[in-house]
Amino acid sequence: MNIAIIPARGGSKRIPRKNIKVFHNKPMIAYSIEAAKISGCFDKIIVSTDDAEIAEVAKQYGAEVPFIRPANISDDFATTLDVMQHAVNWCQQQQWSIDKVCCIYATAPFILPEYIQKGLAELSVDSVQYAFSATTFPFPIQRAITLNKNGFIRMLSPEHINTRSQDLVEAYHDAGQFYWGRASAFMEKKAIFDKHSKMVIIPRKRVQDIDTYEDWELAEALFSVL
Repeated sequence: MNIAIIPARGGSKRIPRKNIKVFHNKPMIAYSIEAAKISGCFDKIIVSTDDAEIAEVAKQYGAEVPFIRPANISDDFATTLDVMQHAVNWCQQQQWSIDKVCCIYATAPFILPEYIQKGLAELSVDSVQYAFSATTFPFPIQRAITLNKNGFIRMLSPEHINTRSQDLVEAYHDAGQFYWGRASAFMEKKAIFDKHSKMVIIPRKRVQDIDTYEDWELAEALFSVL
C-alpha cells in the first residue's frame, strides 16, 4: 500500500490560513490533493491537520482526514519528520500494510502528477530510502556573497572568485513539493538529504517557495503564464 500524507496545520503565521487561502480560484491545498489523485500512485490520500476548517476543505477535494494531529506536533517547532512519523505510525496501528509513503506539501500549486510518479519510480532500487523534488540554483552558489557584521560584503567561497561559471559544479536545492520515502525510513526519522536519497529534478519555472506575501504574489504571477 502506498500512502500520501499532506501536512497542513492551521497556525500559519506569515500568511494566515495559507493552506486553504484561495490561489487562482482554488484553495491552495486543492492542488496537492488533485495532483496526488491524478498520479494514480496512492491507495489513500491523507491530510494531517489540527484544524477543522482545513479538514473540511481537504475532504471536499477528495482527501481523507482520519485523525486530528496532536497539538504537540502542530506548533512552529514541529518538523516534517515529526509529522510524518506520527502519520505513518497511526496508519500502521490500523494494521495497514504500508510500503511507500509520500509527504506532499499543501503549498505546492506547481506540483505535477508526472513528477510524483517519477519519485515513486526512484524507490524501485532497494538502497534508495527517499526521493524528493529538487531544482537547480539559477546562479552559481560558489559566487554567493554575504554581509559581515559591519555591513561589508564577503564571498562565501573566495577561492572561486576567478573561476569561470562553466567550470563550477552545478548545485541543487529542495523544491519543497514532495518527499517519497519508505515507511520504515519515516518511522526511523532517517535524514532525507543524505546519500541514500535521490532527486527528482523539477524545472525552475515550476518551483516557487511560498512563505511570505511577496512569495505568494510571485507564485500567482508565474502560475498565470504557465
